[in-house]
Amino acid sequence: MLETVKYLIGSAGPSGYSSKSTADQVTESCDLSNMTAIITGATSGIGSETARVLAKRGAKLVLPARSLKTAEDAKARILLEYPESEIKIMALDLSSLESVRSFVSEFESLKLPLNLLINNAGKFSHEHAISEDGVEMTFATNYLGHFLLTKLLLKKMIETAKATGTQGRIVNVSSGIHSWFSGDIIRYLGEISGSKCNYDATRAYSLSKLANVLYTKELGQRLKHMEANVTVNCVHPGIVRTRLTREREGLVTDTVFFLASKLLKTIPQAAATTCYVATHPRLRDVSGKYFADCNETSTSKLGSSSTEAARLWSASEIMVSGDPKAVFDPLNAMDHD
Repeated sequence: MLETVKYLIGSAGPSGYSSKSTADQVTESCDLSNMTAIITGATSGIGSETARVLAKRGAKLVLPARSLKTAEDAKARILLEYPESEIKIMALDLSSLESVRSFVSEFESLKLPLNLLINNAGKFSHEHAISEDGVEMTFATNYLGHFLLTKLLLKKMIETAKATGTQGRIVNVSSGIHSWFSGDIIRYLGEISGSKCNYDATRAYSLSKLANVLYTKELGQRLKHMEANVTVNCVHPGIVRTRLTREREGLVTDTVFFLASKLLKTIPQAAATTCYVATHPRLRDVSGKYFADCNETSTSKLGSSSTEAARLWSASEIMVSGDPKAVFDPLNAMDHD
């Protein structure tokens, strides 16, 4: 209850920021003119605001997108506000592992450094769909594509950090909804990646967001063991305020809508945690953590499991290296002891 009250009134946490802080405010003291950032899902919403604010602070941007037209529009909006910005548009469909590999190959040919990787793109598939690689579409887009993207770009990030002395940062955008998932991750993924299944869109989405949390935990450990000057953290941006166009009348309904509106964030507020974790000097050497409202917080019990994080990592490596179904078929091999 206390946490909810603090959230509603915008009470500042240890970072000095709160649920009411905006992306502009948390980056006020940042000069990113020597930084190059890749931001997925930057054509609209939270990703678009993240891109705008990083460009405002001087960062060079690479914006991958499925629709180059939409990406060009996003680029034009930023250039209108900040004409000096350097922005590169590139094609990427995160639901396709082949597309991810093509994107990385093209990016490497540009010989650009890479300081920031913001894995922001997200999808909520209302209808059951399978990716071209045989994986349920929400999981393929929100998690597996980003897993491979990060894996392939890591060498470049480590090299850039070594050459510049500036710590590289990876930010994975998750959601508080990760805590809604319970059960066996791999088994459930196998079920929803089959052609016939009882598909629950919300459970599939919460699975993909839990995977982001677990992956962040495991990658944080691996980067530490490698002694790489790169950190990885995970964020819950909050629930964004949208237009409530539903017909409504009566005191009770109006009261519910009023209270709901207080729990929701504006897009500049929702982008704040991503921008804070990506740029703030205070977070140097902080890695493998989970943030909400610009402050470190705890994940669900399942999200804090090192065993599950390692298990998901092993399954992910198999999924991106060959036939993803190899993970799902011998399910007993992936089971707990």
